[in-house]
Amino acid sequence: MSTLDEILKAPDAIIVPGVFDALSARIAARAGAKLLYMTGFGVAGAEFGVPDIGLVSAAEMIERVGVIASACAPVPLIADGDNGHGGPLNVAKLTRAYERVGAAAIQLEDQVLPKRCGHMEDKEVVSRTEAAQKIRAAADARSGKSFKIIARTDACATHGLDEALARGETFLRAGADILFIEAPRSEEELRRVAETFKGTPLVANLVEDGKTPLLTARELESLGYKIILYPISALLAVTRRLEEIYDLLLKGQRKSLDASRASFTHYNEIMKLPEFLAVTNALSQTKYEE
Repeated sequence: MSTLDEILKAPDAIIVPGVFDALSARIAARAGAKLLYMTGFGVAGAEFGVPDIGLVSAAEMIERVGVIASACAPVPLIADGDNGHGGPLNVAKLTRAYERVGAAAIQLEDQVLPKRCGHMEDKEVVSRTEAAQKIRAAADARSGKSFKIIARTDACATHGLDEALARGETFLRAGADILFIEAPRSEEELRRVAETFKGTPLVANLVEDGKTPLLTARELESLGYKIILYPISALLAVTRRLEEIYDLLLKGQRKSLDASRASFTHYNEIMKLPEFLAVTNALSQTKYEE
């Protein structure tokens, strides 16, 4: 399995699915994903039943990062750190915690508290200086450069693309390894971002019903993007499927689910039940003197 460093040095772009719990992470890794993204939007909804407006605490997010990173290992995990849950000292603490529990990178944005999902309306951002201080705090806090700092700006929506590009330049000087210019509104804006930061690993964030046009992975790669991120595609699909399933169950139509569900055995294989039982059986064969 490739490390994040190796992935970034490879010539091709990489498709990165979003995951939101241990089950989705395990399944994405089994499907062949080489890099995964823990979506804060998805964690807020799937784990806590709340919208992505800053209601999940830093401690809760750290715990989720550890669980998800363990479930998808050895596939590296990018973890959403929102706006760092405070000032530079909070960001430094969060960065060290994410690295300690197994993430390969932390994504930090420049929104105010409380934050909003990047494709929601009425966002606000902190000053460029304050945002850069947080990126510098994260870069200084990590134990080594193999742990990556992804700097995201939401200034495109609040101040326009020129300010977003200027913030990107500042974030790189502050120590960011990867840039994430959130929510360009056209192919031309996507192109301008890529041309401005040629040679820098860039994130293209593809959100269904969002602000950015849904170009193909190949088109985005040709523009110069490295990480082709689909943060909530699986979440939205699973949400619709759950609505259908519970509707059928409550109507007494359970048999209608059999054609498209996983088997009990297959689910246990995903959970690595045979491997766990093998360990138990091996231990049971060991004899100890009474």
